[in-house]
Amino acid sequence: MRLRNVSGSKEAIAANEYVIHEPEQLKGQWHTVFGNNNPIHIEIGMGKGQFITTLAMQNPNINYIGIEKYSSVLIRAIEKREELECNNLFFIRFDAENICNIFDKDEIDRIYLNFSDPWPKDRHAKRRLTSREFFSRYNCILKKDGYVAFKTDNRLLFDFSLSEVEEAGWTLKDVTFDLHHSEYATGNVMTEYEEKFSSMGNPIHRLVAFR
Repeated sequence: MRLRNVSGSKEAIAANEYVIHEPEQLKGQWHTVFGNNNPIHIEIGMGKGQFITTLAMQNPNINYIGIEKYSSVLIRAIEKREELECNNLFFIRFDAENICNIFDKDEIDRIYLNFSDPWPKDRHAKRRLTSREFFSRYNCILKKDGYVAFKTDNRLLFDFSLSEVEEAGWTLKDVTFDLHHSEYATGNVMTEYEEKFSSMGNPIHRLVAFR
């Protein structure tokens, strides 16, 4: 899906106080950004930011970092952030393929993946955020008791993800093919896509992966 270019988005992002512009320099030192040693949760491919901004407001004792590689989407998350009164949320414009360059071993407590790009062609499978290649990267930054939570309405991507979690040597937990009608619905925070797709009657799939 081609994203619509937002005029001036790159310039606005470059000047914004909530965006970390040289994240590689903070590897192993992210606690200095927040000024505390609270747990750090990240969302990779956060889109317009509804999910992560909601979590940041609900959980002031958790630090959040939203990662998005598209300026035209990140700018919308920044607009939401500017309306909040909190100090536990920052953003990075970054390609998650290189995530081990910006976070150190055991630095991250939880990873959220929501409605990730399915990369439908087989030759692009390694680019999917739930591929075994990406789980290898998550293994480098996630604490031993941390986990990855993934939501999607794409059944083919979800089936692929279930297989990849096991191939990566991780363990599945709390798997559901219809989140909103499951025992895991309580406390679920929805993304913009989730609201849209569920209103169309699409079941939302969810899994948790840990080691």
